[in-house]
Amino acid sequence: MAPGSPAARRRAGPRLLAALLGLHVLAVAFALEVSVGKTNTVMALNNSNVLLPCIFTTCIGFQDLVFTWYFNMTELIYHGKIKSKASEPILVERNPRVEFVGSTTGKDNNISIVLKNVEFSDAGRYTCHVKNPKEKKAQHNATIILTVVQKMVEADNTVTLIIVGIVGGLIGLLILFMLVKRVVLFIIKKTQDGKKECLVSSSGNDNTENGLAGSKAEQKAPPKA
Repeated sequence: MAPGSPAARRRAGPRLLAALLGLHVLAVAFALEVSVGKTNTVMALNNSNVLLPCIFTTCIGFQDLVFTWYFNMTELIYHGKIKSKASEPILVERNPRVEFVGSTTGKDNNISIVLKNVEFSDAGRYTCHVKNPKEKKAQHNATIILTVVQKMVEADNTVTLIIVGIVGGLIGLLILFMLVKRVVLFIIKKTQDGKKECLVSSSGNDNTENGLAGSKAEQKAPPKA
């Protein structure tokens, strides 16, 4: 069969598809992932320091990894390099108000930073960008949104307190109901036991008065003629 025949092409089609799927699965397995935590928002007080978290994971390790932090996708505020898993990041450049607080030699590849003396103008999007040459220069990023406020607003717990009070009251009523039920059942049982004793005693007295076998009337001697 000729290599270029229609039958050969039809057979080659599934093989090519399987190869492409295999490459896709391999790429997913080696994928570089970057995360800023469970939530992508953070709130900070004016003139305070705020932590901007970021970690990355990779299945095949890393070498000469480069990570950067950007403010609103344009302003570079931190640039670092990591030679390998055995070494800590090397600073390339940074904003004077930004401090690196992570570590990459432990369990997590932590490349978090702290922004000091937060101002209202610092509110915006902070993007953590990672590039790993070992994964064919794969790169990924994650963004966290910072909100700056004058003071923290206390959460109104009125509704929560009401719900807790209602639930607690219902539980208390349920416990009281169970206790009353037990007392009532105990009283009923005692009353029934008393009635049974009364019936047994009454039955014995009737037998004595009617002169039945074993009674005192049967044991009395007959009068002499």
